Amino acid sequence: MTPNRRRLLLFAFLPLLATPAIAQLPTPDVLYLAHLNPNDADNPTGAMALTFKAELERATEGNLRVEIFPEGQLGSESGVVELVRKGTIQSAIVSVGGMSRSYPLIGVLNYPFRFRDMEEVYRVFDGPFGGLLGDDIKARTGLTVLGYGDTGGLFVLMNSLHPVHDPGDMAALRIRTMDVDSHKAFIESMGAAPVVIDWPELYGSLQNGTVLGQMNPPAIIAMGGLDRVQRYLTVTNHIYTPYIWIANTAWLDRLSENDRAAVMTAARRGVEASRRLAANDTALNLLRESMDVYQPTEAELAQFRDAAQPAVEQLIRDTLGADAVELLEAFRND
Repeated sequence: MTPNRRRLLLFAFLPLLATPAIAQLPTPDVLYLAHLNPNDADNPTGAMALTFKAELERATEGNLRVEIFPEGQLGSESGVVELVRKGTIQSAIVSVGGMSRSYPLIGVLNYPFRFRDMEEVYRVFDGPFGGLLGDDIKARTGLTVLGYGDTGGLFVLMNSLHPVHDPGDMAALRIRTMDVDSHKAFIESMGAAPVVIDWPELYGSLQNGTVLGQMNPPAIIAMGGLDRVQRYLTVTNHIYTPYIWIANTAWLDRLSENDRAAVMTAARRGVEASRRLAANDTALNLLRESMDVYQPTEAELAQFRDAAQPAVEQLIRDTLGADAVELLEAFRND
């Protein structure tokens, strides 16, 4: 059967496969992997998926094959997470926001100014905290975490009005955020006004002044060409959120020990590919050529941190409860 024919059959039978009465995976030797970005090696999830496919098929000598569904072909991220939970597909690479409906405690990762650099990011997610988080996700959702992919680095702030050196410079700015409560709380703690705008509408909203700024990693800013409609960038490095790579646990458990080990190793290679992409990224240096880039002093960063952390911590306490507070403590202290 050709790949296109298999793809058509998958779409035809997805409604049936998603019902509680039919929980078996479509084909034991084919792994369906979904992600929301183009399927090329120039973006993190594309690099993860392609590396995983090559490594797994090589290691299992074709016993396990991987079919990739990129660019949201199987629906929204939260919907794709449910497909993995039900066993309709075996795996997906999703954002923190995409995990939040199934696992609300993932919002703890939006706690600002936890990391100073990417070396610390990788140490935390590859260490005890990453293991603890994966165990908790599995206990609460039944999903197995295969790894934490790089989304492109730490978040920075940008706007079109004036340089931002400290929180006082944010007053009254309308700043785009995703529909994530902790991101909104962060912007509000700066004295600015958060405005929820979906990514496809962001460029036009910045261009016409609906919003005056936004926050994202430099790689995402460069990819979206947002430097063409913004002038000022402040290197706050205030948030890092990984891609969460999930798999259906029942499917993993049905594999032989060797094939299961091959899946875990191939996933690790995929995560490494995303990190190499981020490590080699020259996005911030490229943005310096088209934008006014400001690096805050330690004292200025302390002002941002002192304004934002209490606000986001209070939000976590109020909305996510005691378990989230406990997870936050582990996140902060690892």
